Amino acid sequence: MTTDTVLKLHNTKTRKKEVFTPINANDVRMYVCGPTVYDRAHLGNARPVVVFDVLYRLLRHVYGADHVTYARNFTDVDDKINARAAESGRPIGEITAETTQWFLDDMGALGALEPNHMPRATEFIPQMIAMIEELIAKGHAYAAEGHVLFAVDSWREGYGKLSGRSVDDMIAGSRVEVAPYKKNPMDFVLWKPSSEDLPGWDSPWGRGRPGWHIECSAMSYELLGETFDIHGGGNDLMFPHHENEIAQSCCAHPEGEFARYWLHNEMLQVEGKKMSKSLGNFFTVHDLLEQGVPGEVIRFVFLSTHYRKPMDWTEKKAKEAEATLRKWRALTKGIEPSAKAAAAVLEALADDLNTAGVIAELHRLAAAGDAAGLLASAQMVGLLQEDMGAWAAGPTVDLSTHEARLFEARQAAMDSKDFSEVDRLKSAYMAAGLEVRMSKTGVELVPGPGFDPAKLDDL
Repeated sequence: MTTDTVLKLHNTKTRKKEVFTPINANDVRMYVCGPTVYDRAHLGNARPVVVFDVLYRLLRHVYGADHVTYARNFTDVDDKINARAAESGRPIGEITAETTQWFLDDMGALGALEPNHMPRATEFIPQMIAMIEELIAKGHAYAAEGHVLFAVDSWREGYGKLSGRSVDDMIAGSRVEVAPYKKNPMDFVLWKPSSEDLPGWDSPWGRGRPGWHIECSAMSYELLGETFDIHGGGNDLMFPHHENEIAQSCCAHPEGEFARYWLHNEMLQVEGKKMSKSLGNFFTVHDLLEQGVPGEVIRFVFLSTHYRKPMDWTEKKAKEAEATLRKWRALTKGIEPSAKAAAAVLEALADDLNTAGVIAELHRLAAAGDAAGLLASAQMVGLLQEDMGAWAAGPTVDLSTHEARLFEARQAAMDSKDFSEVDRLKSAYMAAGLEVRMSKTGVELVPGPGFDPAKLDDL
């Protein structure tokens, strides 16, 4: 355990950065809301995975790998999945098994470690039913027309605190369809009836299926207890999902606090705009991988922006990330990493996961030629891992001689005013897949995605 690292995290619950003090340093517990598995994960889905993977790595570094438990769920019972099954004619179990594996494969390509627990909602239905029964017994839920609803009025003192809203304000601004069986428009579904053609389980309220929110409360309680350290997810989940989780969990288990620290990542844009199919800027992670964008490049771009700031995915950033990673991999090839990451890298990470600061420090280490320090520090955030380098493992070419050659040719051309040799070299380098960057001080040749070193042989 590295007890000298003081970890500070921005707690959504208190709206401030706090020193992280675990309930038990020998058993640090984190729960992160995972995907609903009905299709490929889009780029936005991948951001919390990478963010909380970095936090998981940091916690393992500070407290020891055996002293951290990370749970991330799969929602495999949901109306979107039911709709996908109805339109495709495929069995629901087949769809969720396939899409779950897709998710794990795609996130693995981004260098994400698998959590200790990856519970599927359908494996915890009895525990959800037991929690709903507990809520009814304590006066926090009621059955109506085959449904069970959480009674928000029963916990007005706590509801809305995470997102900073009052119940009255929420009702006034609510677009929730008010079902006739609801006592309050903000009451939310814990259990709903299932028709014969939909997945369903026997319950005291008839055959049905759980509402969305109850699964995370039931699974986190079973796996991590009534109080655990960190709950994470995208800020789009803060309301209503996380607010409803808190209400259910604190009312079912008033002896606990549910989660002590809440972390939320900001949303992702593509080329400065919200990602949407209508704008034609909607990408799945798989799309990018298929187009030849390495998973490590995607991870690098994500880490270049602090998790609490909106992140803009651009083609330019991806190209720059690829060029940087190629240089770093060439610099660290055959090198043993130092015993530990650079102090400045750990300091940045411990300051509310300042990954942008980490990237800046990695650039500094590379510029200083500290290959061993660069390798150890990059691996702290899941970059330059051995098993992720196949994309950059083609023949490596020392481009410095070519850069010097082009620079000298240009210097000579400045005197003779004959730029034919400069143009010839530039054309040859670009044909080989190199980006040519020329400035007054020098020349830089940056390998692009289609770089073919063999095309330089004739030069």
